[in-house]
Amino acid sequence: MSSPVVLITGALTGIGRAAALIFAQEGARVVVSGRRDKQGQELVAELQALGAEAIFVRTDVRKDEDVSNLVDQTLKRFGRLDIAIKTIIGHLRRRTRQ
Repeated sequence: MSSPVVLITGALTGIGRAAALIFAQEGARVVVSGRRDKQGQELVAELQALGAEAIFVRTDVRKDEDVSNLVDQTLKRFGRLDIAIKTIIGHLRRRTRQ
């Protein structure tokens, strides 16, 4: 698969951030999400500097509407979603709708 679309939750630090950087280096189109706008935009700039097409979508995965928006924004921008990675530490308090 060339240029897969990769969505990463909890992408602003740790394993999520490392995964985003690796996927960008490998030519993926990357959607990063998290709760901090400034860090999200800074990460997108780093990914773009590596030559990747990347976007940040502010998301709190504990909120169904945020998760729906994340998927919607991914599909709107790239037309598909090939890989989704959850790197959030801890557990959700309840199941998400999707």
